[in-house]
Formats: sequence, structure tokens, C-alpha cells
Amino acid sequence: MDTLQYMKNIPGETVLDLAGMVEAGPGQVVSRTLAQNPAVSITLFAFDQGEEISTHASHGDAMVTVLEGTGKFTIDGMEHIASKGQILVMPAGKPHAVYGQEAFKMLLVVVFPPAE
Repeated sequence: MDTLQYMKNIPGETVLDLAGMVEAGPGQVVSRTLAQNPAVSITLFAFDQGEEISTHASHGDAMVTVLEGTGKFTIDGMEHIASKGQILVMPAGKPHAVYGQEAFKMLLVVVFPPAE
């Protein structure tokens, strides 16, 4: 296994089941950060049904890829339902929230603007 320079919490040179790398128990939202720097953030999430991340905003564009189940995403007051294999982009600066319509897992990639 190679030592990774920019990624964390994940082995290098190994084929992995991405969805299997994070599990939420009853009443939980669980996250696992894979990369975090001024340019990008990559995080795995698992939501139990009915759990949520309340409304917030990011200064980067955030792309969600649903790995399992179904989530409800509210962006600037508009609801979107996304299921396994679907993606959704939450634009920078727009308030958004995430809710476990059913138990689900997602990969979140946030791309931040260049530092000035």
C-alpha cells in the first residue's frame, strides 16, 4: 500500500467499495473526510432515515453523488430528490440542507474558488 500525500482515511493502490467505507447507525449522520485543502473537499456521508444536515451555505460549488438510497436536498428553498447513481450540484453561496428520505449514502465533492 502506498502512502498517500493528499488523501486521508483511505488506503492507496487498493480497490475499495466506496459505499462500504461509511455506515450510519440509528439516528446518526456519519462522515468520513477523504481530502481537505483550500481547493477541494471530498467527504463520504451516511444518513439514517429521517436524519439531516440543517440549512447552511458553502463558498464552494458542491457536487453530491448518491451511492445508496435516496436523499432530499433543499437548495435555496427548492426540493430535489436524488437516488443511487444520481448527482446534484449545489452552487456556491446558495443555502442548502440534506435530509435522509430513506437511509442513504453520498459522496460530497466541494470545489472552492482560488485563493486571492
